[in-house]
Amino acid sequence: MCRGLDSLPITCLERAKELKALFGSLLQKSVITCFCCRLNVDEPLKWKESFEKLLSSQNGLCLFRAFLVSEFSEENIAFYLACEDYRTTKTSKLAAKAKKIYDEFICSDAPREVNLDHVTKAAMKENVEQPSQSCFDLAQDKIYTLMEKDCYPRFLKSTTYLELSRKAKSG
Repeated sequence: MCRGLDSLPITCLERAKELKALFGSLLQKSVITCFCCRLNVDEPLKWKESFEKLLSSQNGLCLFRAFLVSEFSEENIAFYLACEDYRTTKTSKLAAKAKKIYDEFICSDAPREVNLDHVTKAAMKENVEQPSQSCFDLAQDKIYTLMEKDCYPRFLKSTTYLELSRKAKSG
């Protein structure tokens, strides 16, 4: 189990900060270069209107996901999208897909565990035993709210988004 950041040598923490800065810089340059040629001019400005508008844009979702990767929290959008996909699953495949989502994102030793409270995790465990198309709704809503209130405002302040919106304003 992880003993926390305090247990790591200071050199490891410094290296982690360096890598985060490097990845952030590389990500910003590659994303801006990639998006500028395919982006509708005013599209980035619409993303600031609401989190929903950001997620409903293919480019916005891609850029937001890249931002979350740079923040080491990409599991949130991955879980949200897995739940969206799950809603359209055929009834015959619900049980297997529900277990896969639970094992990947919710159980205590999940490789991409999302930040959910104990009560919600317990409810999801029960729901997976009798899966329905809406069995992840509570957890998905909580992760959506977390991203909307926490990650989305940081995304709007990120150098990548600010650069794209500046370019959009200047035409």
